[in-house]
Amino acid sequence: MDPLARPLPLPCGATLKNRLCKAGMTEGLADEDDRASERLETLYGRWSDGGAGLLVTGNVMVDRRYLERPGNIVIDRNGGLDALATMARAATRNGNHCWMQISHPGRQCTRMSSNHPVSPSSVKMRGMLGSVAAPRELEVDEIWDIIERFAYVAKTAKETGFTGVQIHSAHGYLSSQFLSPYTNRRTDEWGGSLENRARFLRETYKAVREAVGADFPVGAKLNSSDFQKGGFSNEESALVARWLCDAGLDLLEISGGTYEQTALFGRLGEEAEKKAESTRRREAYFLEYARNIREAARGVPLMVTGGFRSVSLMREVIDSGEVDVVGIARPFCVVPDLPNQIEKGTLTKLPTPEKERRLGPGIFGPTSSIRSVRTLNSQAEVSWFYRQIIALGEGREPDLALGTWGALLAHFNGELAVARRRTFQQPKAALPAPKEALDA
Repeated sequence: MDPLARPLPLPCGATLKNRLCKAGMTEGLADEDDRASERLETLYGRWSDGGAGLLVTGNVMVDRRYLERPGNIVIDRNGGLDALATMARAATRNGNHCWMQISHPGRQCTRMSSNHPVSPSSVKMRGMLGSVAAPRELEVDEIWDIIERFAYVAKTAKETGFTGVQIHSAHGYLSSQFLSPYTNRRTDEWGGSLENRARFLRETYKAVREAVGADFPVGAKLNSSDFQKGGFSNEESALVARWLCDAGLDLLEISGGTYEQTALFGRLGEEAEKKAESTRRREAYFLEYARNIREAARGVPLMVTGGFRSVSLMREVIDSGEVDVVGIARPFCVVPDLPNQIEKGTLTKLPTPEKERRLGPGIFGPTSSIRSVRTLNSQAEVSWFYRQIIALGEGREPDLALGTWGALLAHFNGELAVARRRTFQQPKAALPAPKEALDA
């Protein structure tokens, strides 16, 4: 049997029908009340029909005051349960799993959503072209409130037909901010030692598990490293992974990077290049970092996301037991049925969407050392994929001829329009003014 086609039993008793996963990607397709929409139903129906054993949604937010971007689904007693159930039915109609990715952005909250973001400590993000305000340090009672919100969203996911949940603790979002000593400079029980910094994630997992029960899949997404000086290290990631797996986790996804250090956009730099044992394995740039975590996971299934392009390498890492699930993200934006094509043998190498654009590496060229230009190039590249997700959600085919500059302008205008349509408006005095941000 093709290694990628093997079913995967999970510790909770559920089974994934194969080893391919559409990893979480932010969609921005919620309606004006931050609820699931027809476009999300269409999008996830297409991805379900595409043949993956597991689909993971993009960020589902736990608090309407703080969004990763306008258009996030939010479950904050804002209704929309019928729409969520409709989306879940479409997303699982091909016998696959669809897990809701639950998240809080913390300081990675754009001004379009809130000018008063929160974080473990008041450490302002560098760069981002001024689109993110300085965060306010969370009070202890607020931390417990957020944990309860994660549990509430998980329970809602189960009740509306999603077949599992994933706690997002990577890519610089709130849980990841707690883990990193770079963004968590607290001196109370929520900061300092790794055990204290991991308290938020461990308490969140405990609350979520209690909310959904022992037989419902609960996964987590964890950075293999922040790739940031003074940040969350690979060795720390392995220890946190062990704690989660000992607590009963069903699937651990490994990725890496933050919005300040854009490893998640495929720019790991020299460190990852040196660790890669061969040119062939550099395509899946988190594999080397996942080795320590694999040893620590103690039998819990491991998923690695980031850069897989060769089907032969995907089969190799599954067959060897190095990885249990292959996570794929961007290629699904241009080939939504790629698992079916792999099964049929019509696809042996996944598309590299950056090359599919035929537009070169960025608006201002690939070598600029100016931070603002690098940020703009990265955002333009990401915007191109956002536009493809919109096309899929509207029942259209991907537009490979779309220009990078045009994608960036369309994305920015679209975000503004979505932000203005939102029925929820942040009260001006809803939160205390941010404390003076610490210098990065």
